[in-house]
Amino acid sequence: MDAINTDDFKFTGKKKLSQLPTKVEFKATEDEMKKQFKKTRKELSELQDKMYAHNKYSVLICLQGMDTSGKDSLIREVFKDFNARGVVVHSFKTPNSTELEHDYLWRHYIALPEKGKFAVFNRTHYENVLVTRVHPEYILNENIPGIDSVDDIPKHFWKKRYEQIVNFENHIVSNGTIILKFFLNLSKEEQRQRLLRRLEKPKHNWKFSPGDLKERKLWEKYFDYYGEAIEATSSDNAPWYVVPADDKDLARHIVLQTISDALLKYTDIKFPELEDKVENNLDFYRSELENEK
Repeated sequence: MDAINTDDFKFTGKKKLSQLPTKVEFKATEDEMKKQFKKTRKELSELQDKMYAHNKYSVLICLQGMDTSGKDSLIREVFKDFNARGVVVHSFKTPNSTELEHDYLWRHYIALPEKGKFAVFNRTHYENVLVTRVHPEYILNENIPGIDSVDDIPKHFWKKRYEQIVNFENHIVSNGTIILKFFLNLSKEEQRQRLLRRLEKPKHNWKFSPGDLKERKLWEKYFDYYGEAIEATSSDNAPWYVVPADDKDLARHIVLQTISDALLKYTDIKFPELEDKVENNLDFYRSELENEK
């Protein structure tokens, strides 16, 4: 089967988001892909155990995408083999009253992973330059001094937020957090088909909301602002990967392989060495346990 070159999906700015594919050809049988996926997933879970013991790095996985792009199922499949203590998933909804009493990044700061652990942000701090950009009236809920109406939002407001987000990410990277950001690049037609499936299958009806259709009509706006945000915030410290998402299985495979490839570059991640006094007495401790009555 073909090897996945994850660098192919790293956003470089050479092409606009609208020029990047939502579907790619991959030479592999379904069985080959499943076998490789399970192998890589197991290796990643073992690496997480090592990271937990090493206790110096944490990992933040950021997932963004249009509705139905497959974020929930991707999280379920990619992190299935993890020790439950080693990964926490945060699904960020509309800010609640407590969150709105703080700056827009506060709720993301307090959800950052502890050293040795993974956190997955299912929708992220980027919602604050995406949903609020499409619906600028939401900014008024933040009660920012000097902004009492949409007309008060200055032209440089969004550029400033991009800078703040980059600073936020640089800060946590410098303190040991590894950041990988994924945009699940779904076509508008594939979204239409997935929404139809939600309506056709009773067990998926609960996922459908009339609001999905309302937001779908704003597809072009969302896509433009996604492109602008990704271009402004993809960096060596916190790269964006644009993952073709029309094929859910392949999207999961690309994300899993990208995480694995990125973490394997950290060759200093090792199990801690035993203290000399413990290592020199292993046989004694073993004998004591074996002879215990």
